Amino acid sequence: MEIVEVESFPIEIPLESPVSFSNRTLTFRDHAITYVRTADGLEGVGYSLGYEGAGLVSAAVESLLEPMLVGEDPRDTERLWQEMYEGTVQIGRTGLLLRAISTVDIALWDVKAKAAGEPLHKLLGGYADSVPSYASGGYYRDDKGHEALRQEMRRYLDEGHDVVKMKVGRRSVSEEVDRVAAVRDEIGPDRTLLLDANGVWSSPPEAIRACRAFEPYDPYFMEEPVMIDKVETMAQVNDAIDYPVATGELEGTRHNFARLRDTGAASVLQPDATVCGGITEWLRIANYAAAYDVPIAPHYNWNLHASLLGAVENGLWIEYFYRDMDVKVFDDVVADPLSPGDDGTIPLPDTPGHGVPLDTNALEEFRQ
Repeated sequence: MEIVEVESFPIEIPLESPVSFSNRTLTFRDHAITYVRTADGLEGVGYSLGYEGAGLVSAAVESLLEPMLVGEDPRDTERLWQEMYEGTVQIGRTGLLLRAISTVDIALWDVKAKAAGEPLHKLLGGYADSVPSYASGGYYRDDKGHEALRQEMRRYLDEGHDVVKMKVGRRSVSEEVDRVAAVRDEIGPDRTLLLDANGVWSSPPEAIRACRAFEPYDPYFMEEPVMIDKVETMAQVNDAIDYPVATGELEGTRHNFARLRDTGAASVLQPDATVCGGITEWLRIANYAAAYDVPIAPHYNWNLHASLLGAVENGLWIEYFYRDMDVKVFDDVVADPLSPGDDGTIPLPDTPGHGVPLDTNALEEFRQ
């Protein structure tokens, strides 16, 4: 089996209205799409959210990574990962280039599973045939008050979810406490509430003060109270509050995740396969975490992460966004997107490959 072509290009999907989290406002979502094709007609696809840099990710794939891959066996995922990583380490290691490697590695695993005739989660170990999910939302919009926030959470409960997540940190601590109190009142005392600050607080006293103010409302975890690189600061927050810190959506490679665990910065890890180095590196992170009984709750990309969580013993939840909330819109280009059942669990695909076929017509519509 031999790789004959690697193609990568950006897409941009507009949002119907601007949406905000603690420190950023978005009007569209861009993704880098990568295809790996073989001489015998197999095709694998990978992707990554671009945060306005999808074109750069795709350019890195075609200019730097494709020459390393053409002529190689796509099933050699360990070797090819190492060659891509070491071949770009002077200008890579994390960030844009690691996202480029991620898209290629995901596509390679898609080819590998198709060649084996197995669904990805079975090929990787087959721990479960369905995985639990939580409804992610609670974003900010100009016309969105407490009642609209309550209505959003009621909708998630009606869909069958017992776990919900909301954004915090854009407003003053007292205003955020009111928002969290409203959501806790709406979902009741027995359901699980997750909070996400997207790294908004800049110092330990600021972050600890805010996180402690939310403690009466029994959050299960606080995601990214400070920016990801402030590992020691995050460790101080994790040690100071009565509920866990979770982080990892912007982190890359097993080495950085090991540091998060080893310093006590996070008690729940959130690797994203489209960010951290693809499926190959995601599995290394999950297996390292399993050695210390640290749960994995991957960021976004439920169509892919559901199969990965279904292959490991320490999976916690899949993050799921409803398309009509107009926050995450990648399902617009997925031919057969996964969704939770009425009990909040996501059944895993049973077709060969990673189970995320893309709609070629939709890709052309949004291609840049």
